[in-house]
Amino acid sequence: MGRKYIDCREFPSEMKCTIAISADTEEELVDAAVLHAVTVHGHDDTPAFRAEIRHAIHDGMPPLKVA
Repeated sequence: MGRKYIDCREFPSEMKCTIAISADTEEELVDAAVLHAVTVHGHDDTPAFRAEIRHAIHDGMPPLKVA
């Protein structure tokens, strides 16, 4: 099992957030990403939002730059 990550740079926003979060498990990553999205971006923690987060997860480590 390898690392997984989610990268805020993939989601355009006025904040231009550059946070990337990685973890060894999908569950840990989803929890951390949802916490970030709720506290920083004002999203609601709902089952539908958690499903969206799961679809944005990548295997590996975040790249230095997002195209």
